[in-house]
Amino acid sequence: MKGRFFIHISELSHKTGVSLRSLRYYEEKELLNPARLENGYREYGESDIEKVRIIQLYFSLGLTVNEINDFFHCTFSQKIQRQCLPMAIDVGERKLDEIKKQIESLRKAESLLEDNLSSWREILRKGDGQNEQ
Repeated sequence: MKGRFFIHISELSHKTGVSLRSLRYYEEKELLNPARLENGYREYGESDIEKVRIIQLYFSLGLTVNEINDFFHCTFSQKIQRQCLPMAIDVGERKLDEIKKQIESLRKAESLLEDNLSSWREILRKGDGQNEQ
């Protein structure tokens, strides 16, 4: 096995900052497929570190396990499988649209809050006597 790099689940957890429970969940959902040793230990390859980081990124974008699973292996394999790219594109476009809507909503909230803060500061600047109507 010269040139191959294997780690156990605890080391994968340490290197990625992902809990053991989450790593086992990823395996249960077939996002990760570690080799099993005779003693039952999981053995992960070097590429699994990057896979876990990508899974975390997808979760941070709000994708569900099913959405990730629909295209994860397709897009992560060394040879992208053309038959699952339409699904990956569909999920990616939907998520991008959601993110753009969230950004727009946050910009509106930012503007409203800036206006309120400006008004409140102006009230304080003018003093208590001028605020009564």
